Amino acid sequence: MGDIAFRNEEKVGLGVALALHLALVGVLALQTLRSEVSVFPERMTVSLVTDTALDAAAPVPVAESRAAIAPTLDAAPAPAPDPAPAEKVERTQPTPPRPAARTASSQPAPTRERSRPDRSPAPKPSPAPARTAEKRGGSLIGDDFLEGKGSSTTTDETRAPAAKFGSTERAALFAAITRQIRPHWQGQAPSGVDAEKLVAVVNWELAADGSIKGRPRCRVDPASITPSNQPQAAIYCERAIRAVQLAAPFNLPEQFYDRWKALEWQFDRRL
Repeated sequence: MGDIAFRNEEKVGLGVALALHLALVGVLALQTLRSEVSVFPERMTVSLVTDTALDAAAPVPVAESRAAIAPTLDAAPAPAPDPAPAEKVERTQPTPPRPAARTASSQPAPTRERSRPDRSPAPKPSPAPARTAEKRGGSLIGDDFLEGKGSSTTTDETRAPAAKFGSTERAALFAAITRQIRPHWQGQAPSGVDAEKLVAVVNWELAADGSIKGRPRCRVDPASITPSNQPQAAIYCERAIRAVQLAAPFNLPEQFYDRWKALEWQFDRRL
């Protein structure tokens, strides 16, 4: 057969077709590989908690609670168990036979036979059943041992003692009050020259249910007043009082009522 001669156009077309086929094969291979390994997990929504929980460990705490005390043991020692009486085994001894009486005849007396004792083994005593010693004395752990939850020895109260108010509880209480006031204060402060320098201090009292007793009192820090913002000082106090009234009733932990029944709060642009 003779050599087949291709024209330049045919050579170019053949090269382009071959390149396209190779590219298609490569794309299909990559697509198959991607479908096998590209298994992405579902997207998760994550929320960050910035406030500390204020739930009480005991819903009705007390000032002090009784300590857990184990019952006292009986001072009298338990008596020693009575020893089991050994069974008496009677051993029968064989009675030796009496010697035969001698007669006056000339016959010789029969020879006496020595009586041999019965050498059968004596029966072994059966073991006596062991007697269980009677237990005496109190238990180390009584039914009322775990009722006490505190450390006091002067009360019979067994409920949980009152929660301690430390730095963590103080920060959580501050965050809870700020979180309830902030929505009613943001955007309410008056604007003007040097108005952002004003600082108001509001005092108010709360009932155990979080409601406000009477009308809150407000004063503006004299160090924050300038000739430019002095006209806004009175408005600043009125809006701070209104923010407190709108936030009521406050939702605060009952076990710390002594800490928030009377509050003094600072209002500024950073609240």
